Amino acid sequence: MSRLGTLGARLYRGEVGYDFVGKRKLWYGISILITITAIVGLAVRGLNMGIEFSGGAVFTTPNSKVSASDLRQTAEDASGGHTVVVQELGRGGVRIQISELGTKEALPVQEGLAKELGVKTSKIDTQLVGPSWGEQIASKAWQGLAIFMVLVVIYLAIAFEWRMALAALIALIHDLTITVGVYALVGFEVTPGTVIGLLTILGYSLYDTVVVFDGLKEASKDITKQTRFTYGEIANRSLNSTLVRSINTTVVALLPVGALLFIGGGLLGAGMLNDISLALFVGLAAGAYSSIFIATPLVADFKGRDPRMKALAKRVKAKRAAAAKAETADPAAEEDDAPALEDAAAAPSGVVGQRRQPASRNRGRGRPSGKRR
Repeated sequence: MSRLGTLGARLYRGEVGYDFVGKRKLWYGISILITITAIVGLAVRGLNMGIEFSGGAVFTTPNSKVSASDLRQTAEDASGGHTVVVQELGRGGVRIQISELGTKEALPVQEGLAKELGVKTSKIDTQLVGPSWGEQIASKAWQGLAIFMVLVVIYLAIAFEWRMALAALIALIHDLTITVGVYALVGFEVTPGTVIGLLTILGYSLYDTVVVFDGLKEASKDITKQTRFTYGEIANRSLNSTLVRSINTTVVALLPVGALLFIGGGLLGAGMLNDISLALFVGLAAGAYSSIFIATPLVADFKGRDPRMKALAKRVKAKRAAAAKAETADPAAEEDDAPALEDAAAAPSGVVGQRRQPASRNRGRGRPSGKRR
């Protein structure tokens, strides 16, 4: 078995682990910092809306030996200084996109490009897009997002409980905010593909969260009938048991998306892939982060305010204090339990190990008294 597989098995059995829930304040601080950065970037730079949302014109030129930089300059001069986006299509073809360009303003650009290329005006394919179409797309996207959020909350509230539904909703909003903020900071164009990518990542983000919640629901069944572990410790065990699975799922999903973004959009120059691939890449990474560091710790926080969980925590604390006091008062018991105490000290916080056997178990078995015979 590979090292990762062995680690996953040990995490599942609770032999090793990391105290994610215990250090939740650190994760909350990191998430707040990232979210504030995204919001500031969105407020300062704003989103670079594509012509589908702002309206404009798209010109596609036939194959030629004229450079893309020359065509860009021609389009800027003919449009009166509008922002021009040029994409090479291969074999000499070029796609020129100019936002907020009307029908009357598009004709001089078309004629200027035709003159630069030495072809007839009809050879320049021109498409005009009105802003109303983009507004309809945005409106339907917001409606779909709202319906999705409502259905998610209802499902999680029924399948699990309202605290888990609230934590999952916060994690989803967290992922969307980060993704939109990255778009603002990077300056990538927002297109209908971006909207599709944003809606797609919600499912990926929710998947990991539901997997952890399902394990937590099973592990916390009849939790108040025992006094060994608090709800936060059970939540941490559930999170560690699915940690390797979440990492593997995220890495496998990020590899093809990263190929689209860095190889397709970066090396090969297929810029039209950037709009959807960036949303998927950032959203998948943020979704994996939120399911591990945000959703489950939030559930532990919300659940910790439940009077029953508070009473359980007090009982667990009292039992541990009594056990520690008994070990201190009985040197023989402390000596017998030394290996178990060493194991407990080596185990990470929040990880449940094997229950230590009482010292009285070894009494009466012919233990040397220290007297010479």
